[in-house]
Amino acid sequence: MIYDDAKSKFKELYGSDSTRLFFSPGRINLIGEHTDYNGGNVFPCAISLGIYAAYANRDDNVIRMYSMNVPDQGVVEFSLDNMEYDKQIGWANYPKGMIAEIINQGHKLNHGFDVVLNGNLPDGAGLSSSASIELLTAEIVNDVFSFGIDQQELVEYGKLVENNYIGVNSGIMDQFAIGMGKKDKAILLDTNSMKFEYVPVELGNHVIVIMNTKKHRELQDSKYNERRSECEEALKRLQTGVDVKSLGDLNESEFDQHSYLINDDTLIKRARHAVFENQRTLQAKKALIDGDLETFGRLINASHVSLHYDYDVTGKELDTLAETAWKQPGVVGARMTGAGFGGCAIAIVEKDKVDDFIKNVGDTYEQTIGHPGEFYIAEISDGPREIK
Repeated sequence: MIYDDAKSKFKELYGSDSTRLFFSPGRINLIGEHTDYNGGNVFPCAISLGIYAAYANRDDNVIRMYSMNVPDQGVVEFSLDNMEYDKQIGWANYPKGMIAEIINQGHKLNHGFDVVLNGNLPDGAGLSSSASIELLTAEIVNDVFSFGIDQQELVEYGKLVENNYIGVNSGIMDQFAIGMGKKDKAILLDTNSMKFEYVPVELGNHVIVIMNTKKHRELQDSKYNERRSECEEALKRLQTGVDVKSLGDLNESEFDQHSYLINDDTLIKRARHAVFENQRTLQAKKALIDGDLETFGRLINASHVSLHYDYDVTGKELDTLAETAWKQPGVVGARMTGAGFGGCAIAIVEKDKVDDFIKNVGDTYEQTIGHPGEFYIAEISDGPREIK
């Protein structure tokens, strides 16, 4: 088991047994992509793949961390007396940033600790390993030091870490999906008001298959910030004639009536995706509540098409996976998930067709792209927790 390996590694590295074990899930977004920073709705869920942490207290101010997924980095060590961002420690800035944010919010850690992390979230695949590590760290620190910080507050801290400590201009969806995750439920979150509701995801004889392009994606290096600024510019132009605070305030017909104000082909496409995708999340919620998996699947397909043509964030790898998936028997719908530019796609597939699906899509993908993809079955999971 993944967590047994973490406990063994802990003893090997630190010379004593770990005393506690924690888990934090990854996430997928069912629909509602690139809407979170546009004041729209997102529809994510936590998944059964994630990151485990073997933990033990120390009696000094030192924190030592090791990730079995990034072994080349070795044991990373830092002190509670110096919580500045440090480029040299790579991945460990995510947990360090979360600890720094908890301290910034007025909570005092009176001792350090040792941790070994081990996860089955593929690195850079867009299943949000960074947010998973942030919320895992938050769960550990909140629990061990009995701070009693509300889970939604910890979610907010995670966004602050990304924006201010790491320097990625991201929205709150990843942290929210992970921090607030519930088994067999997706979260419809209005990023404008932060109102949310849990929607049951009853797939019957279908499962969610995650398809990994194996193309590594770094948000800082992607066109993420460019897309964000294009949407901000489109909104600014719309606001010269319409009283809206965000693109998420508009429905499809309102956008059509006022898109002339934008007066730029590219900006119209970017904004159209944000507006229409937001409406698709509301239609997806209704479809799931009605038990209408067929409509839900069509909305997922439409989301991918919009991300390809209007938002231009898919790329050959993700398009190959989604378009090949659409042609397979037993597939209800398929789309890229996450920020795009690589990472993962998802498909909703009949259980008894999964083996054929993975073979067919895998073969086509490898022939087209030149390297194999990876496939995982994901269940919808609870959020971060201690494993007793």
